[in-house]
Amino acid sequence: MMQLFFASTSAYVRKVMVCATVLGLADEIEKLDSAAHPVVRDERIARFNPLAKVPALRTEEGLCLYDSRVICEYLNARAQGHLYPVNAETRWRSLTRQALGDGIIDAALLARYEFTARPAGKQWQGWADAQLKKVAAALSQIESQVSHFSDQPDDIGLIAIGCALGYLDFRFAELNWRASHPLTAAWFALFNAHPAMTATHPHV
Repeated sequence: MMQLFFASTSAYVRKVMVCATVLGLADEIEKLDSAAHPVVRDERIARFNPLAKVPALRTEEGLCLYDSRVICEYLNARAQGHLYPVNAETRWRSLTRQALGDGIIDAALLARYEFTARPAGKQWQGWADAQLKKVAAALSQIESQVSHFSDQPDDIGLIAIGCALGYLDFRFAELNWRASHPLTAAWFALFNAHPAMTATHPHV
């Protein structure tokens, strides 16, 4: 059985588990407790990933894989799935959308860490604002493309974007991103209702 250092609040872990669910591999993954933190290192995770970040997966053969991009591609290959398009133009579009979704998560995490991990006297509002400006720009890009999106988690780029939007709902509800991105909101309502998404909804 594969082993995965797991955190229900991590959008990157969710991305892995959405892929695993879609590919029929979720029952082959043992979820290991973790306490990943940008300052306090979890040495348990470091046994799989020297960066001590989740997700980190170990295969039955003892191969340790990280980060979510590598793990998702491994799972797709293992299941002989179709989450990564083969056609060149479609593939690059999908991978770029994955980068866009991951970029939203990265920026949102940095904004959150500024106020949850940094001491009060050292926090920088301008830094957090700059990260959320990246999020806003990415959301505008999604809004311009979303009419071409499938409403099924059948593509790694869309899975990454879906998990990113779910993370914004979970940690940044005050952004109210739906108000200024109605097409994305309508798409996400359908996408987020898929069983693979509902089964991996973040929770504390």
